[in-house]
Amino acid sequence: MMRPGRRISVVGCSGAGKTTLSRRLARRLGYRHVELDALYHQPDWQILPTEQFQAQVADATRGDGWVMEGNYSSARPLVLERTDMVIWLDLPRPTVMRQVLWRTLRRLFGRQVLWNGNRERWTNLFSFKPEQSILAWAWTRHASYRQRYGEEMRNAPADRHYLRLDSRQAVETFLASLPDDSPAR
Repeated sequence: MMRPGRRISVVGCSGAGKTTLSRRLARRLGYRHVELDALYHQPDWQILPTEQFQAQVADATRGDGWVMEGNYSSARPLVLERTDMVIWLDLPRPTVMRQVLWRTLRRLFGRQVLWNGNRERWTNLFSFKPEQSILAWAWTRHASYRQRYGEEMRNAPADRHYLRLDSRQAVETFLASLPDDSPAR
């Protein structure tokens, strides 16, 4: 297995496990964990204007020793410019849907605070509109994320390493393969 980079981007469909992997990876390597959702979603689910969002992403990607997770198109060129490793979670749609449904239910019934005081909305269970439901978003975007990151990986420069993980077992194998002497900064 390849040695992890110093600036890692974790991408994949909503519900694929980006946050869980990113947190575990950052903790294991001693890196900062940056969640793009936390930068983008302001209190009361207000979205940060694009220029401000990009400025926050630019600030978060300064230096080495970070794991950033998220798919935001408006920030992707900046993240790619600064990352040296991309980990693509390309799990099958049934696995993603099971995970995102369980996560949504856990957040709803546990009244879990997400970013900036926000909580999961009940419309996530009952709306068929992707803009209003993370379940609908994950279902409708799964194929487009697969195409997007497949193309990104095929067209990547030689100095940017890609790791495509296509199962939960592949994720666990990757984490178990990390050297115990990984630098912590």
